[in-house]
Amino acid sequence: MNNVFVYCELEGTVVAEVSQELLTKGRKLANTLGVQLEAVAAGSGITGNIEKQILPYGVDKLHIFDAPGLAPYTSLPHTSVMVNLFKEEQPQICLMGADVVGRDLGPRVSSALHSGLTADCTALEIGPHEDKKAGKTYESLLYQIRPAFGGNIVATIVNPENRPQMATVRSGVMKAEVLDPDYKGEVIVHDVAKYVPETDYVVKVLDRHVEKAKNNLKGAPIVIAGGYGMGSKEGFDMLFELAKEIHGEVGGSRAAVDAGFCDHDLQIGQTGVTVRPKVYIACGISGAIQHIAGMKESGIIISINSDPNAPINTIADYVINGTVEEVVPKLIKYYKQNSK
Repeated sequence: MNNVFVYCELEGTVVAEVSQELLTKGRKLANTLGVQLEAVAAGSGITGNIEKQILPYGVDKLHIFDAPGLAPYTSLPHTSVMVNLFKEEQPQICLMGADVVGRDLGPRVSSALHSGLTADCTALEIGPHEDKKAGKTYESLLYQIRPAFGGNIVATIVNPENRPQMATVRSGVMKAEVLDPDYKGEVIVHDVAKYVPETDYVVKVLDRHVEKAKNNLKGAPIVIAGGYGMGSKEGFDMLFELAKEIHGEVGGSRAAVDAGFCDHDLQIGQTGVTVRPKVYIACGISGAIQHIAGMKESGIIISINSDPNAPINTIADYVINGTVEEVVPKLIKYYKQNSK
């Protein structure tokens, strides 16, 4: 009752990275609240195959729903699983990944339970809230933090009355950390028929194709990102050349993607990929709050910018003041010379 729940997304019998990241965050939130962390997983043939991917993150109770009709994911049965389980368990918080599955499932569950939901959160914290108009003070609410109004402000959203407090978070925003490889959590394998009516299986997936990402932005130790300041698609060719030399991956800001300088799958930021490389080189990027949300956890941030007052410079460890046209070719030249 009133515990923290995380919906674990599955691809076959493999737990999604974003779910493990949320389990780590969920464990911290549960510790702060003094409650248990519970996880929900629904799929086919998963019993005995997923426990070791979930329990070590500090999960006290794992709810497994195992039936042929639950994989691959379809909306109706998974919604019934979550809604009916939550009616029994009455969680105070529920976290989901802000990806294809979470963006479909989250709103359906929150709508059915009249709970509300904050999408694409960049931070989650526990704290009090005072409603001066109603004269009420609430303790230990979930602060659902995300950029708002086009990224001009960072909004902290609370849900004082309705439960569960629901939030979705993008992959890479939180950091996955195993709490204890031998963590002893309770595993409950539910009777799916008690939660999902037969009519929910009306949709049958006849064919399914999942295409892997063309890049490895999330796992790259070095990321070279270009912004609108790169000037053109040809300008990005310099970044690809530099990336080849230093064994990194190339990304881009939303402005660069919108201008057609690079492909959408290279977009880094609130509406793109979140990265945590050891070294992040920002080339011609002004540093809008949405972009910073996607790379602020980088180890070392190097900014190459002709504007000394660019917002990106305030979070950079090193700033190279100059145009990308003069700085990037020199980086390529000297790295080639010194790597021989």
